[in-house]
Amino acid sequence: MLRVGLTGGIGSGKSEVSRRLSGHGAVVIDADKIAREVVEPGTPGLAAVVAEFGDEVLLPDGGLDRDKVGSIVFADAERLKALNTIVHPLVGERMQELMDAAPEDAIVVYDVPLLTENDLAGFYDVVVVVDTPVETQLDRLTSRRGMTEEAARSRIAAQATREARRAIADHVIDNSGTIDDLKAKVDAVWEDLRSRAEAKAAAKPGDPAP
Repeated sequence: MLRVGLTGGIGSGKSEVSRRLSGHGAVVIDADKIAREVVEPGTPGLAAVVAEFGDEVLLPDGGLDRDKVGSIVFADAERLKALNTIVHPLVGERMQELMDAAPEDAIVVYDVPLLTENDLAGFYDVVVVVDTPVETQLDRLTSRRGMTEEAARSRIAAQATREARRAIADHVIDNSGTIDDLKAKVDAVWEDLRSRAEAKAAAKPGDPAP
């Protein structure tokens, strides 16, 4: 099994890269999706979030008001830390369960937005970073997601810098071009991942990692 950490800043296009890797045959474990699952109504995760932040973070239907939580935590590093302390262990447990269920010869891609921030690079055989200029991120967040520029800049500032992400990368996918450009870059990365997976499977115990 080859474990691949995939990360990138908000609005970088990481989800599109994840989707294309899945299309090639990767087993994708999406940390954001799991993070939503562990705080669904009726879960211990949601109960813990409400205990920490109050009933004001609930929607009328009992679900978590993610916009409200976001407005709180992305303006306050201590509140963000409190949220992460609740959610991250739950996400980690579920990710481990999914990894254990994957085939032995799988290429498992962990889609982890905060991989750099949480110093997780060492957990993966390969780290792939989707990189995009900040101005492109802002344009995507304001035009496609309807964020205000102020909110978009706040979200970007709360994450690791581009330089910090690139420093831990084995592959950097520049997603500032066209969708065809991105396809070609993802295809090339996939070929490398396949080669690494084959080398790892063929390696004898004690051999250096590919």
